[in-house]
Amino acid sequence: MAALDVPEPDFMADEELVMLRDSAATFFRRAAPPERVERWREAGQVERDFWREVGQAGFLGVSVPTEYGGSGGDFRHDVVLVEQAARARLEGFALSLHNVIITPYIQRHGTEEQKRRWLPKLCSGERVSAIAMSEPGAGSDLQSIRTTAIKDGNGYRINGAKTFISNGQIADLIVVVAKTDPAQGARGISLLVVETDEVEGFRRGKALDKIGNEAQDTSELFFDDVWVPSENLLGLEEGRGFYQLMDELPKERLIIAISGVITMERAIEETVEYTRNRKAFGQPVFDFQNTQFKLAECKAKATIAKVFVQDCMRRVLDGTLDNPTSAIAKMWVTDTECQIVDDCLQLHGGYGYINDYPIARMYKNSRIQRIYGGSNEIMKVLIARSL
Repeated sequence: MAALDVPEPDFMADEELVMLRDSAATFFRRAAPPERVERWREAGQVERDFWREVGQAGFLGVSVPTEYGGSGGDFRHDVVLVEQAARARLEGFALSLHNVIITPYIQRHGTEEQKRRWLPKLCSGERVSAIAMSEPGAGSDLQSIRTTAIKDGNGYRINGAKTFISNGQIADLIVVVAKTDPAQGARGISLLVVETDEVEGFRRGKALDKIGNEAQDTSELFFDDVWVPSENLLGLEEGRGFYQLMDELPKERLIIAISGVITMERAIEETVEYTRNRKAFGQPVFDFQNTQFKLAECKAKATIAKVFVQDCMRRVLDGTLDNPTSAIAKMWVTDTECQIVDDCLQLHGGYGYINDYPIARMYKNSRIQRIYGGSNEIMKVLIARSL
């Protein structure tokens, strides 16, 4: 039984979406049983074969037009897959990063030749993607990046270091944020696509040891005189990178909020089931008034978050989601997510601290939500600018 009594919005009431939801749930249950996901955690990354399997099933690039190898869907189809992957507990499988964040950069900002060159392999799973924004000295402040891509003949020579890069160990198509004109600040930023098997001077650093998301590889990347041809400049126009980033970041922040709502709902469902079955002082933990009050507060907050996020999804579909609204969604939902997961863990007692219980993993994995995609402090800055 769903924890939240929020009706499906009209724009999600589509038979095609219902069929996609059912087929994705069946596929993920069959292709990624718990023992396989556990191997991912032990290895610190999802194996490449799984990406190809997902591509063959038609779940990569679902919102990419069919002429570029995709399924011709839209943002709703991506949301369905993100939810089903989360409910299947596919920890470490960066589906939202690949489908919702990186592929749209090429789809929306690439030239026709670039779309035909890169999108089909992203949709098939032959290529796994990453985006290299953050640096050791520049996180949310993208204008302060130091990686450069200086013109050299009929191409660019990239130098710099990136860190906190999801899919960093396995990605072979990386969108690199670099300065093609360091003197121009934000106006000098460009996006260049690096195909790692076709360049020299690219190195992967160590996979970073994190407190959560153990199955998702997060890495350092190094670019030492990496030369790429001019046709790898996204859109073929220098200085457009910052604007391309700003165009896509609202949707990136919303998908983080969407995953936050999914986690809230899962946490409440797990906790209701646990407290109904766990007894203390001769009665189910659920029957204590404190338990009911805590869960009531969780449900109220999660309901508010879900209704707001659904409205933001509608705005994506009609093209009206702006930066301040997406910043509000990302900030408030992820802060609330962490509060709810913490309250639910507390109701599990000592078992909530044991990794065998889903709530423990939710607790560890939720914390990064308030940092990546722009820290919540930066979200407050964006919101304040709209006042």
